[in-house]
Formats: sequence, C-alpha cells, structure tokens
Amino acid sequence: MLLIFVLILILWGEFVNGWTDAPNAITTVVATKVLSPKKAVVLATVLNIIGVFSGTAVAETIGKGIVKPEIINLYTVGSAMLGIIIWSTLAWKYGLPTSESHGLISGLTGAGLALRGPSVLLWNGWKKVLIGLLFSTFLGYALAYLIFFIIAFIFQRTGISKVRRIFGKLQVFSAAFMAFSHGSNDGQKFMGVFSLALLLAGVTHEFTISWWIIFLCALVMGIGTMVGGWRIIKTLGIKLTKLEPQHGFAAETAAASAIEIASRLGIPLSTTHTISTAIMGVGAVQRVSAVRWSVARNIVVAWILTFPVCGLIAWSVTKLSLFLVR
Repeated sequence: MLLIFVLILILWGEFVNGWTDAPNAITTVVATKVLSPKKAVVLATVLNIIGVFSGTAVAETIGKGIVKPEIINLYTVGSAMLGIIIWSTLAWKYGLPTSESHGLISGLTGAGLALRGPSVLLWNGWKKVLIGLLFSTFLGYALAYLIFFIIAFIFQRTGISKVRRIFGKLQVFSAAFMAFSHGSNDGQKFMGVFSLALLLAGVTHEFTISWWIIFLCALVMGIGTMVGGWRIIKTLGIKLTKLEPQHGFAAETAAASAIEIASRLGIPLSTTHTISTAIMGVGAVQRVSAVRWSVARNIVVAWILTFPVCGLIAWSVTKLSLFLVR
C-alpha cells in the first residue's frame, strides 16, 4: 500500500510538472500566435513523449546520483513528492513558472538529510546540478542574445511583414525542438524517481527504467499540460516581454540547444530557467526596457524559494513519518 501511495504521488508530481514546467516548451509559439493553444499543446505532448524516449542519462542522475539509493526509503521519496506538489501548485495558482527539477532535487535532499544527515548526499550528482544551474541561467540567455542579434543583422533591411512570415514557419520547427528537448531532460526526472521507488520496495533488484515507466510518465505529463498549462504560457509568453515570431524562434532554438547539450551529458537542468532567460536575452537585444523586469523579478523569486521550500517540506514530512512509524 505504501508503494502504491508513493507511486501515485510521483505521478501526481509529474502531472503538476505538466502544469507548471512543460508549458515552457510552447510558451513562445502561442504568444506569437504562430499556433493556437490547442495545436501547441498537442505538439508539446507528442514531442515531449518522443523526447522522453531519447535517453535515460538524466533519469539515472536523479535516481541514483543525488542521494544514496541504499539509504533512503519510500517515506523519503513520498516526502519529496509532497514538497513538489504543494509548492508547485501554489506557484501555479499565481501563474509563476517553477522548476520541478530543483523541487525534485531539493525534496530528495531534504528527505535524505532528515533520515541520515549530510552523508546521504552524492557529490558527483550535485556537481551536475550546479553545472545545470550555469547552463540554464547563462547559456540560455547568451545563446538567445547571440541568435537574435544575428537574425536582426541579417534581416535588418527586410520588411517586418516578410520577416514575420519567414519565422512564423520556422518557429513551428523551433517549438517542436523545444518540446523534444524538454522531454529529453525534464520528462526523464520523474521516471528516475519512479524507478527508484520500485527498487526501494523490492519490486526490482537493480535500477532500471522500463519502457512502460517512460510511457506512463510522459503521458501523465502531457495530460497535465493540456489541463493547466495556460497560466504559465501567459506569464512567460505575454507578460515577460512582447514576442514576434523571430523572437520566439531565437528563444526556443537557444533554450532547446542548451537543454539538449545538458541532456546528453546527463545534467539535470531547469527548462523553466532556460527558456525564461532565453526570452530575457531576446528582449534585451531590442532594448533593456523591452523586458518587464518586475515580472522577471517575481519569476526569479519563485526560483530562489523553490530549493528551501521544497527541501523544508520534505524534511518535515520525513521527520513526521519517522516519528509516527516509531
């Protein structure tokens, strides 16, 4: 019964991921009106599922690289999931994009610390997390800035209506690339925890990620995007800065490239951070004031709070669980 309850929490967390994180993949293509919200959600769902099947390096980092699998138990995994679900649902209510990557990592960490202390942490996995922070914060911004700068230089004497037509077509491909890359990195994370839960319960005897786990998690994430993704699309694609198809193409191509590099290296990173900083980078090429920095500030505050809030919730729930079990 405990295993079933924890697996339900994991899938619930993946569903919330579809609310708050997966919409990042289609934010710009909806904001520029290249695709309708319905068509964009279908695109995101399909390409996310395909992306999830592209590899398992990130899932393995999450599943056995952050905390020692042999030390934590189902109570700690469940506690980590509760931290993500509570915090991300609250942020979603106010239209703030959160990083389920950081929520998951901090939740597992908080639960592990409550159980055995700092010895439960694995430096190799955390090193990848720190590299992921650099990728999402700086690489997304820099690549988007560079790509849009090149676009602006090449098309500086081209009529704006023609530029919109060209990049209106190209943005469909960049949005698909972004959705695929999201699945290849973010979609894998909950698969890793799902597999870890099966290992902890003795259902499996080694850490393996089966095809049915991949499909189940990808499907739940896609349903979450279809049900509640619009709030995040509105914040990133409309409130943060004004986007035209050429801006959306640059932001998506930059963010997706950064995410794909990280995925192939097994580095878990925040797709929320990556696309958000890419959008900021595109806006900054036009002029610094093109970015609504008050909106950006609220997004950054949500990012900063994710680590301590999810970690504290998971730590508290784990301690309570241990007390009740005794």
